[in-house]
Amino acid sequence: MITAAQMRAARALLRLDQRELAALAGVSLPTIQRMEASDGTVRGVVGSLTKVVEALDRAGVELIAENAVSSGGGRGVRLKTSPASRNDD
Repeated sequence: MITAAQMRAARALLRLDQRELAALAGVSLPTIQRMEASDGTVRGVVGSLTKVVEALDRAGVELIAENAVSSGGGRGVRLKTSPASRNDD
């Protein structure tokens, strides 16, 4: 659904800290912290994860799945590939 790296990048694009994202999503700060500490794809309660994704969408971030085409017309960034030497998100 969303990776921890996407979540951190989305917050950076919106200039939000973890507390602000938690408030926008209606979840606790520890929930955001746990999600962003995930290795790769975010793990957690589906309802909480859905709230975060919806909050990011409302704030103007389009989350793009791997190999998916972006339907938005705004600016953005995307990883082409994951460097072989990195073993994180």
